[in-house]
Amino acid sequence: MNHHRALVIIGLLLFLSACDDLPLGFTEIGDLLVDGAAFEGREVKIRGRVTDVTKIPLLDISGYTLEDDTGAIVVMFPKTLPTMGERIAIRGRVESLLILAGQGYGLTIREIVRLPVSDSLFR
Repeated sequence: MNHHRALVIIGLLLFLSACDDLPLGFTEIGDLLVDGAAFEGREVKIRGRVTDVTKIPLLDISGYTLEDDTGAIVVMFPKTLPTMGERIAIRGRVESLLILAGQGYGLTIREIVRLPVSDSLFR
C-alpha cells in the first residue's frame, strides 16, 4: 500500500510542476546564460520584467528583453509585444545562433505562450 501512495505522490508532484499556472518549474535567466548550450532546443519557463521592446515590421521581426535578478535575455517572435516595465512569465524554446565547442552564442528564447501572472509568481 505504501508503494502505491508513493507513486501517487510522485505523479502528483510531476503533474503540478508541469502546470503553467503554478509558480513552479521556472528557470533563472542567469542559468540559461551560463550554460545555454545545455538548454538548446528545450522548453523552459522564465519570468521577469520587460526592459526593451523591438519591432521591425519590414523584416517581420519583433522581440523584447526580459530581465530577472540573475540576467537578461532576448525573447523573439511574441504574438503580442508586452509593454516596457511589465512583469511577465513565458514558456519558450531556447535557441542559439551558434554553438561552438559546447558554448552557445546569440542565445534567445522563442516565445511559445505567455503564462498567467500573479503576485506570488514574483516573490
